[in-house]
Amino acid sequence: MEKYEHKYGADQIQVLEGLEAVRKRPGMYIGSVSVRGLHHLVYEIVDNAVDEALAGYCKNIHVTIDKGNIITVEDDGRGIPVDIHPKTKISAAETVYTVLHAGGKFGGDSGYKVSGGLHGVGSSVVNALSQWVEVTIQRDGGIFQMSFERGKTVKPLTRIGDSKKTGTTVKFLADDTIFETLQYEFEVLETRFREMAFLTKGLRITIEDLREETPKKADFCFEGGLVSFIEYLNNNKEKIHPKPIFIERQGEVPVEISIQYTTSYTENIYTFVNNINTIEGGTHLEGFKTALTKVFNDYARSHNILKEKDENLKGEDIREGITAVISVKVKEPQFEGQTKTKLGNSEVKGIVQSMVNDALATFLEENPNTAKAILEKCISAARAREAARKARELVRRKSALENTTLPGKLADCSSKNPEECEVYIVEGDSAGGSAKQGRDRRFQAILPLWGKMLNVEKSRADKIYNNDKLNPVIIAVGAGIGSDFDITKIRYGKVIIMADADVDGAHIRTLLLTFFFRYMRPLIENGNVYLAQPPLFKLSKKGMEDIYCYTDEERDKALAEIGTENVTIQRYKGLGEMNPEQLWETTMDPARRILIKVTMDDAMKADETFTILMGDEIGPRREFIEQNAKYVKNLDI
Repeated sequence: MEKYEHKYGADQIQVLEGLEAVRKRPGMYIGSVSVRGLHHLVYEIVDNAVDEALAGYCKNIHVTIDKGNIITVEDDGRGIPVDIHPKTKISAAETVYTVLHAGGKFGGDSGYKVSGGLHGVGSSVVNALSQWVEVTIQRDGGIFQMSFERGKTVKPLTRIGDSKKTGTTVKFLADDTIFETLQYEFEVLETRFREMAFLTKGLRITIEDLREETPKKADFCFEGGLVSFIEYLNNNKEKIHPKPIFIERQGEVPVEISIQYTTSYTENIYTFVNNINTIEGGTHLEGFKTALTKVFNDYARSHNILKEKDENLKGEDIREGITAVISVKVKEPQFEGQTKTKLGNSEVKGIVQSMVNDALATFLEENPNTAKAILEKCISAARAREAARKARELVRRKSALENTTLPGKLADCSSKNPEECEVYIVEGDSAGGSAKQGRDRRFQAILPLWGKMLNVEKSRADKIYNNDKLNPVIIAVGAGIGSDFDITKIRYGKVIIMADADVDGAHIRTLLLTFFFRYMRPLIENGNVYLAQPPLFKLSKKGMEDIYCYTDEERDKALAEIGTENVTIQRYKGLGEMNPEQLWETTMDPARRILIKVTMDDAMKADETFTILMGDEIGPRREFIEQNAKYVKNLDI
């Protein structure tokens, strides 16, 4: 990594405002006080270390989760500046941890050329939202230490020894009076750090979880960078060309892009700015898509693959089956969009577009076999798009002739306000009948499904429109599929999958989620998809109200409280075993039910899992089942 030669001392730490508001309104700074916000604390500290790596000064980052959910993040960067800050009159290190918007990431004369910190508030926010924080810095020949409690300094920066090393170690315990939970999820952190290591070639990130008797450890370092990233993403997919394409551009806005086509029917493009996952895309994605469409059409024309009478391939044809990672480094990124992760810098579009136009065109000319294989896939996609258009028109004409746009089995609700309406997609006619009788007809609609539906992982859109299991779902939701999907046309604010708690139910849930993930992804991104949680057990005892339990642990806890004598335990095998009143009371009543929202927090993991479970490759599916069988509970044969 090339070092960014720039002064990094107290003068570069700029103070913008005070700190007190963070504890009062933590959601404004970390999104939420749920487990998601808890993980954000770790990301903020690790991001600071990654910034040192981006500047060329850090090679190793080590994260530890100790017993009691104590986090330690250690790096071998330059160490936070320890000299006195000219404005605050305290050490620069203490300023960084006690003053909001104090950091080396603001303005043209900052300590960093580019930074992964979205707002530069990381250290002080972590300090404000922790019971305690202890910071150890090795720099300028010394070892320095300072400590805080709930954002207040309890030990100012003090030199405690000598050292020839450099780096920063941050140890903290999140505040249990602010967060709903302090239980970190190792797998979530592991996924995030793997992604960071892919994006920062040569950086080693390790994470250790020492909370259990058997420690967990993950170690990531990828000299291949984005090429390694693509190989990881496509590990379980059939590739059209064996080696990922890699193109890059240095300069004021460095750009790295890696591309590989697979035989799948969906596109997976991941975009990053300064290592921030821009899940809403932005100008770098626009530039890439525009150039990609132009380059392949120009190549197809110049090599007579597309004849004069043929129409140009559309962008969606060219992106079918693509896996791409786009990483740009922008000195002063402008973020917009609902989650503040959409790049708005207009100049980046032209830079990415120009770079892809030149570099990808050169690659295709130098690799004609790869170019031909990809274009055959694109032309096949164009034919399927035309077939899907005809199938879609047929559905629309059929609906008009029947004078209704809703499937016959749908029991709709009376309200027409999507914000309050919800549709239960229910497995089986029996459960569907109970749900129809037990529901609140004003705002709850019921759509029963029966039998196994189409596996969309192996199907194109034309097959989906003609499928008698999925077509009712498409029509009921009302917003189309694929590139035609329009989130503003959804008929229900909540689309709730309600299936049995057995193998068949899990299969149906997976098939439906695969369908939503591949063809109605905005429905998940917008937070409209939910999983119903029917109870697993009913505990009955004379003289007591029935107790419904949703897990083995709940059942055991309830039995410990009421005793096991004269208690009848009913294990529900399926939704059809509950009468309408029970189904309403346990699974459909908004005041008492449990719903799990399906999120896109980990789109790459979801894509990998769907590919393994629903794709063509048998080996990875067998390995996944073998690895995860130990976690299965209540398996009904």
